[in-house]
Amino acid sequence: MSALPTMSNDLPPPLKGASAWYGPEMAKRDDWILVLSPQDVAEVEAAVAPLATSEADIARIRKEAFPLPTLGPKLARTLLDVLEGRGFVLIRGLPVHRWSTRESAIAFFGIGAWFGSARSQNGKGHVLGHVKDLGLDVNDPNVRIYQTHERQTFHTDSCDIVGLLCLKTARTGGHSALVSSLSIYNEMYQRRPDLLRLLVEPVATDRRGEVPVGQKPYFEIPVFNWHQGLLSTIYQRQYIDSAQRFPDAPRISAEKRAALDLFDALAEDPALNFMMEFQPGDIQFVHNHTLLHDRTAFQDWPEPERRRHLLRLWLAPAEARVLPPAYAQRYGRLTPGDRGGIVLPETRLNAPLEAV
Repeated sequence: MSALPTMSNDLPPPLKGASAWYGPEMAKRDDWILVLSPQDVAEVEAAVAPLATSEADIARIRKEAFPLPTLGPKLARTLLDVLEGRGFVLIRGLPVHRWSTRESAIAFFGIGAWFGSARSQNGKGHVLGHVKDLGLDVNDPNVRIYQTHERQTFHTDSCDIVGLLCLKTARTGGHSALVSSLSIYNEMYQRRPDLLRLLVEPVATDRRGEVPVGQKPYFEIPVFNWHQGLLSTIYQRQYIDSAQRFPDAPRISAEKRAALDLFDALAEDPALNFMMEFQPGDIQFVHNHTLLHDRTAFQDWPEPERRRHLLRLWLAPAEARVLPPAYAQRYGRLTPGDRGGIVLPETRLNAPLEAV
């Protein structure tokens, strides 16, 4: 991203750079796909084997315990593309069809360790998440949408990078969509700077029942955050709306609701976003500060063993950007490499091999 431009009318003007892309153009490219070579796969399998046979604790796997002599440097370059460039990558070619769930989880966790330290994704301390329809009610304010088959809508997660490994795909749907939050900012600046200004003000976002000690059941962070020359975005519309259930949460004015509606309309505009279909063995890494991600609704297979199943990681790279002080409400610490995730007093890090 380019340096912070001169302020004009209280807002920095539109941004240029690799992070401010548009979907139709990105869909024509394939430089965001890293296809693993046979040698790459062999290195991964060689790193997995001793950990699988020794029954190692997956939650404790670190980069040093997962050597990748030639693939590792490729992942290091890819990490820079995620953090400072287009903001995402799709790594294709892991042979999950011939691996057990444990072997797939070790491979994913080990590759993820080259991107950053794993963070807890819920109050149960799960550093390995399972994105799967558990048959839960999407209207329950304490249910998180990834546990259902409904569309997620464009959002960010509470970490620097989110990673997904596809084990099995749905019968129909369940596609991944991405959009640049910088491009949304640019479009709002051009079209409605009056509404854009409302999104650099704090807004209450529901914690969905997972509340750290001493915190409110919601946090208050602006959607768009300028800090040290960088624009970082944090957003989950359903959770912004559900935070209104708390009597002490600041009310959403008609004007701010219009700003949120415009943000959503731009995110959902095919002129800005683009969609990809996962294949079993695909890994996607996404930079939450410059992109939003979405998942379409899906219809699953009737057979339990065929149902859509993705593994998920929340990662904190040591090379990550600085974040504004307001993020401490959600991220806890702000130290790169040691921030993000959901931590409660009872949280103990673990990596379950089934959705629980």
